[in-house]
Amino acid sequence: MNPKDRLLMRGGLASLLAAGMLAACGGDNFQTPPATSQVPASASQSVDGFIEYLKMLVASSADMLEPVDTSMVTAPTDDTIEPQAIP
Repeated sequence: MNPKDRLLMRGGLASLLAAGMLAACGGDNFQTPPATSQVPASASQSVDGFIEYLKMLVASSADMLEPVDTSMVTAPTDDTIEPQAIP
């Protein structure tokens, strides 16, 4: 084998090795639970948390998910903050 062929073979082998290493890096398996799996504690603790939970419900396809028990949720109130526009 001449030096040019060896160089090409090493380059090809290095490329395959790099592609294999990148394919092995799958990342984490964390998935955000569906909005209806449980009501987050932040939904009862602050107005912002409650609004964020409502946004998650609206954005999810909640009609295809299991129902969630909201009997323990109390919508928080705060008379000291300014009203917020909901987009």
